[in-house]
Amino acid sequence: MLTHVTPKSEFNARQNLKWLFILRNMLIVAASLLLIISVYGLNIKLPEGQLWMVIVSIISVNVYTSMRLQTDDPVSELEIFSQLAIDVLAIAAFMYLTGGASNPIIWVFLLPLIVTAIMLPQSYAWYMVALTTTMYTILIAHNIPLPSIEPHMPDPARLQPDDMAHYSMLLNAYAASDRYYYDLHMFGMWFGFVFSAGLVAFFVVELAKTLKTQERSLAIARENALRDERVIALGTLAASAAHDMGTPLGTIAIVAHELRQEYPLHRFPDLHEKIDIVQQQVDRCKKALSVMSASAGEIRAESGSVMRVTAYLDSVINLWRTQKSTAKLNLFIDPDNVDEAEIIAERTLTHALINILNNAAEASGDNRKGIEFHAAWDLGLMHIKIRDYGPGFPPEMVGTAGRQPLISKKHGLGVGLFLTYSAIHRLGGTIHLYNTQPHGACVDIALPLLHAEPNEEKATDNG
Repeated sequence: MLTHVTPKSEFNARQNLKWLFILRNMLIVAASLLLIISVYGLNIKLPEGQLWMVIVSIISVNVYTSMRLQTDDPVSELEIFSQLAIDVLAIAAFMYLTGGASNPIIWVFLLPLIVTAIMLPQSYAWYMVALTTTMYTILIAHNIPLPSIEPHMPDPARLQPDDMAHYSMLLNAYAASDRYYYDLHMFGMWFGFVFSAGLVAFFVVELAKTLKTQERSLAIARENALRDERVIALGTLAASAAHDMGTPLGTIAIVAHELRQEYPLHRFPDLHEKIDIVQQQVDRCKKALSVMSASAGEIRAESGSVMRVTAYLDSVINLWRTQKSTAKLNLFIDPDNVDEAEIIAERTLTHALINILNNAAEASGDNRKGIEFHAAWDLGLMHIKIRDYGPGFPPEMVGTAGRQPLISKKHGLGVGLFLTYSAIHRLGGTIHLYNTQPHGACVDIALPLLHAEPNEEKATDNG
């Protein structure tokens, strides 16, 4: 029932890789901005060339990730963890060149750990704890120290007598330099906090939206599965009813045939006409029962032929005319339609469209405007609108009509509309019901069409 739904694990992994790609882009921008501010704004002497090489290496990894997202190959949790481990090594290289553990933005090691804890199972989170802790510990002892910004106050015992006069000036210079060093360190910590807070907030909020979207998709899948289960139950009941009603209908047909012979047309024209009507209705019931008693696979095999959209719509309208010959139908076909468009002419789809037309005709009643049938399509999608000029759908039924079987058929609704909903959704289409102004109702249907590529058509013709 749920074969059309992407597996949850695969969907999550690909989405997580996409978010990792976005997060890495933000880290690249932040690292580049911090390097530019430090070198050109604060005049701090750093190994600029080596730092840019680290940033370029991170960019190359992200380019690979972007190309990876364009493929259809499944994304594994190990692949995501491997990319996060590469990010940790890149951060470690960046920290090694800028003071190691003494760098005020050493907290950046927490970001891969947070991402791992959110995206991956608990075991991967502990692996990341071990990796980040190891890198942090190594950077305490092994790093390229930052340039000496903090002033070094000379020892008064080593000053010459002539320098003692300038000692007070040295104290003032030391105090100013100490204040500058403190402000610089605080700026680094402030920048780190603001960046990490904004990054975590953005990432968590967007990830929460993704989770809500996944939950919504699963809810729709569960709803479709529940509707399919109801359809199966109705199909079982229909097959049982078809079996039970076969004998009574056969008896009625035999009796109607005998009455037709006993009461000839030239002597009893009115009775003869009524007997003809009875025989026609019995034949119609037999055809309907034969469809109900057939399995869904047999129906699809017998009626799943490919037809041009124009020919299919003509067949649907003509078949409906045999049932509602007196109903007024206004056709509105888009003149710019693509003649080559094709559709799978399933019997279930045909019955679904006829059921909607019957409901519209019954709702319109004797209204002079009748019902409207709008159709427009391209090579990929067909839109059908069926409008009536009746009382419209009851307000309490607009949101639920067709989504579940109704107990009564007071307003022209019932099991038929529920089966119509199921048939159209099963074929990958959508159906929307709403009331129109000033009165009446409209059913809007979208159905996917077959589209053969030109190269495939030529190959078929040549073969």
